[in-house]
Parts: sequence; C-alpha cells; structure tokens
Amino acid sequence: MTRLTVNGRVRVFRGHPFTRLVDVLREGFGLTGTKEGCGEGECGACTVLVDGQPVMSCLVPVCQVEGRRVETIESLGGLERLDPLQKALLEEGGAQCGICTPGMVMTAHAWVRRGGSSRPAAIREALAGNLCRCTGYQHIVDAVARVVRERDRRRGDAKRPSRATSRTARRTGRHR
Repeated sequence: MTRLTVNGRVRVFRGHPFTRLVDVLREGFGLTGTKEGCGEGECGACTVLVDGQPVMSCLVPVCQVEGRRVETIESLGGLERLDPLQKALLEEGGAQCGICTPGMVMTAHAWVRRGGSSRPAAIREALAGNLCRCTGYQHIVDAVARVVRERDRRRGDAKRPSRATSRTARRTGRHR
C-alpha cells in the first residue's frame, strides 16, 4: 500500500510498489490528463510535479512518491476555469495535438511558480525536456513569457502603492 497526496487529496494505491506513477495516475486514480508519449523519459509528455519539481512519471515507480505531494494537469484548472498558462497557450496557439500539452504546462507551471524569467532562451532551456512535434515551440515560449510578465506585473503592483494612493499621499502630505 502506497500513500501519496495527489492534487491536494491523500490517495492510497493498493498495488505493486514498482507500478509506474503514470499508470497509477491514469488507471488507478482516473487522472487521464497526464499523457504517456514514449514511456522512456525522452518526451516529457507524462511530466507531473512531485513536491513542486517536474518529473517524468513514466520513469518513477509509485513507491518513490510515498508520502510526497504530486500535482497533475487536473490540479491547474478545467474547462470552466483555465489556469493562466492554459489560457495563454490557447490564445497564443501553443496547443495543437495535445499530447505534449499537459507535460509542457506542468513544467512551465513549475518555472513560473519558482520565479523563472520571461527571457525566451531561459524558457526554452526550462522546457528542454518536453518535446513537441506540432508547434515549433515559439508559440509555447510566447505563452510562457506572457504569463511570466503578467506574474511580474502583479508582483510589482503589489509592492508599490497605487497611483491614486500616491496622489492622495502627496496632496495630504501623508507619506508612508
């Protein structure tokens, strides 16, 4: 018996401890958003986050994630509410056949969450383990860069007072 937290919910797998994580997620838990491409750790289609780090779930036996936190594409959003990365990929044309998309999104999500930059070369390096045969990558890179810029803009806005607050402080002489 293997206990792990998947998308914020404690789950138990009652099977062979060396069953691949991709199979446990898809067949054991019904989370079919994670795709299997090559089954050899070469394509990145099966990428999920384990304790916040991207891993190729086709290479990981479930026993290695005992007690750990696993996030799949289902944790980010759905048709009724897309994650900003999912939305940007759709709007930038970065999702075509869809096989690589879940793994690409999870890798990019980890990049954005840990403070990755919007520089295209850095994004390409961060996504290097995820292969896409349809898009040529530029639309994917553009989508990730857009989300990083939006994240940075939000963080910047949170750090400085609004213009209205600044004008009020100047007018009343009350500065923080």
